[in-house]
Amino acid sequence: MTQVAERPDVAPAEPVPRVGLAGLAVAVGVPTLLVGLHALLYGRWIVDDAAITFAYVRSITTGAGPVLQPGAEVVEGYSNPAWLALLAVGRVLGLFDHGAWFGVPDYVAFPKLLALVLVAGVFACFLAVTTVLCRRPVAVAVVAGAVTAAVPSFVVWTMSGLENSLLALCATAIAAVLVRATAGGGLPNVRSAVWCGLLAAVAALTRPDGLIYAVALPLTVLLLLRRAELGHAVRVVVTGTVAFAVPAGAYLAWRLATFGEWLPNTALAKSQGLPGPPELARPGEIVSYVGWLAAVLGAVVVGVAVLRPSPSRRGLVVLLVPLALAVAAFGVLEGDWMGQLRFATPVWALGALAVSVAAAEVLPGLPVRGRVVVAVLAVVAAVPTGAAFLDGVRSVRSAPTAPLCVVAQNTGLAFNGYSAVLGDGDHVLLAPDIGGAALASALPIVDLVGLADSRIARFWKAGDTAGLRDHVFDEVRPTFITINPDWARLTGLADDPRTAAYAEIGTSPSGVTDLVRLDALGPGDLEALRAYRGTTALPADLAVRGAPRGSCGDALVAPGR
Repeated sequence: MTQVAERPDVAPAEPVPRVGLAGLAVAVGVPTLLVGLHALLYGRWIVDDAAITFAYVRSITTGAGPVLQPGAEVVEGYSNPAWLALLAVGRVLGLFDHGAWFGVPDYVAFPKLLALVLVAGVFACFLAVTTVLCRRPVAVAVVAGAVTAAVPSFVVWTMSGLENSLLALCATAIAAVLVRATAGGGLPNVRSAVWCGLLAAVAALTRPDGLIYAVALPLTVLLLLRRAELGHAVRVVVTGTVAFAVPAGAYLAWRLATFGEWLPNTALAKSQGLPGPPELARPGEIVSYVGWLAAVLGAVVVGVAVLRPSPSRRGLVVLLVPLALAVAAFGVLEGDWMGQLRFATPVWALGALAVSVAAAEVLPGLPVRGRVVVAVLAVVAAVPTGAAFLDGVRSVRSAPTAPLCVVAQNTGLAFNGYSAVLGDGDHVLLAPDIGGAALASALPIVDLVGLADSRIARFWKAGDTAGLRDHVFDEVRPTFITINPDWARLTGLADDPRTAAYAEIGTSPSGVTDLVRLDALGPGDLEALRAYRGTTALPADLAVRGAPRGSCGDALVAPGR
């Protein structure tokens, strides 16, 4: 008697459809092409936070160590070591941070192409799932991929230069391994446990919230466990845990030896704590983003597929485990100022896959009238969802979040010019945006946000803005300060009387103010700085802001570095 026959809750499995190379090419290629075409709408935009990782990649691969800039303190100012490693390989191979590809800077081309390859891996995982759960696996995989490609949040953040594409691949790969390992009616085997553990380790090293996927295997085993399988279940869970702990533990040991911290410095600076009621309610933002009608319709379809016996029921239940974890991770994290639900990337991929698989199971069993009703409801739901997605596209196109090139210009190149006006001296810049600046600035940069500064990170973790201001004015004593109204308010710098020791060079139309310490000025220096700003720095800043989806030269290299 087979294992499936011993389980009354599992319908007899149908033969697995054969998918040839043509089917694979269609299932993976079509949605990948759609993502690529969607990404073209956002041009060459790279978010400035990604450039922080770029700067660390440059420092590490040139022998300066894990520092923001050569000579800076050793601090883990990134939270995505797995993504950093991929970029570092690209730089060593001469594909990244070296120049341009056919007129496109490689700091734009390589991260975006790498992300597109990883997204293709996501869609390959879709096919791996649909092959064991669906009668028409290629069609269902294409539909799930097309839905994913239509979500602005997914495309914007996978193509932003950040690590989102790698995390999405890890999450969907875990789902594929678990679904395929359990589709026949048993628990995952030891080999599947090893893969789940390794993928969870990569996820945890891709972003801190990726740690949550380490429980995908134990939860799946617990969900499917029968008493007679207890011994096997223990072996599987222990194997998966060890497979996760070895690489994750090795990196943790290196972190402790190198930085002396259990957590990345970015986590200290962001003061991520235990979730409260506001965070627990955040999954509602996902529902609002796709539209309540579309979300409810998708949930009903999935619910019907889970409640009725079918060959795909068991696999769909397993698929919902990593989806639930992705939603939980989004809820645990504090709200993000960058917009377009930056931390929801795995949710879109796993959600589209789950709904598509469920629909492929439910719809053929409905009478014609039922199919018509569902089709009408789907069209009605798609109208507001599509309109919201179009608004999201327009919003990102008109004002993309913190473009790398804007920061490289107004916090990097502009202050190189200011420093040259003052002449020789150990000039230091205090700034809240540091990614593009770290690539282009010849000045040591002190990170006001604390991502790449351990002392300032501790002030943020303690909520000690008074201590932060004392540190800035009494110890750092930066030559230059650039700050926007939000960070001036959050830090209290705007109201601190010690700002009287600084003179204003100028304020941009967006409210960013550049300051210089008075005792660093010689006769006529302030007038010269303001003149340079008016004739060179401000026009260049306005030009970059006027093309926020563009790039800024073939390479971003600090003079003298």
